[in-house]
Amino acid sequence: MARNGWMRRFARWHIWLGWLVGVPIVMWTATGLFMVAKPIEEVRGNHLRVEIPEQPLILPDSELATSDAGLKEMRAVMQDGRAVAILTALDGKVTRVDMQSGERIDPLDSAQARAIVAKRIVGGDKVRSVTFFDANEVPFDFRREVPVWQVTLEDGANIYIGRDTGEIEAVRTSWWRWFDFMWGLHIMDLSEREDTSHPILILFAALGLIGSLLGTILMFRRRRRAGRVLGRQ
Repeated sequence: MARNGWMRRFARWHIWLGWLVGVPIVMWTATGLFMVAKPIEEVRGNHLRVEIPEQPLILPDSELATSDAGLKEMRAVMQDGRAVAILTALDGKVTRVDMQSGERIDPLDSAQARAIVAKRIVGGDKVRSVTFFDANEVPFDFRREVPVWQVTLEDGANIYIGRDTGEIEAVRTSWWRWFDFMWGLHIMDLSEREDTSHPILILFAALGLIGSLLGTILMFRRRRRAGRVLGRQ
């Protein structure tokens, strides 16, 4: 008898809990289905942009103008107390130039990459390894075609320093890598973890919404039935 009493109590709690979580579950699944219905590029309006051929950046009165033919963009930053121009050519090649002298700055070596991490990352002096990766061989947790130094810390974090930019390009903690894996499961794209709108995801999002709606509707029936059972006690 005591066991049956506990079971009835659990059933009553389950019904009330179902009422509490039913609305957000329907909301989450409905909004999730809406968000995956269209590719993110279309949501951002990329398909509306008119393709215009890239034109080189012209700096007629600057020493930097002769430092890189076919310049696409220039970004100015402070590095080690000096103004540095990070130049990106139309072919994607990146170089650094001292803005005061106009002289090119050599690509980073491993010691310089370690020094940047030690200065700009908490616990960055506790280095386990330093590895260089070409743009076409970067690790999966970086996923950008940029030549980088990977500085791995003792806590498992990977710090990526651009060889040509001298900047921290990404910080990948152990928690980030687990988050990235869960994100891949969430959008059902474990290969690239970027496709948020594909037939399998849309299908299961629709099935999840239908199941949530049916479960919420059935709560009315369960409530009436539970009321009748409690009334006979």
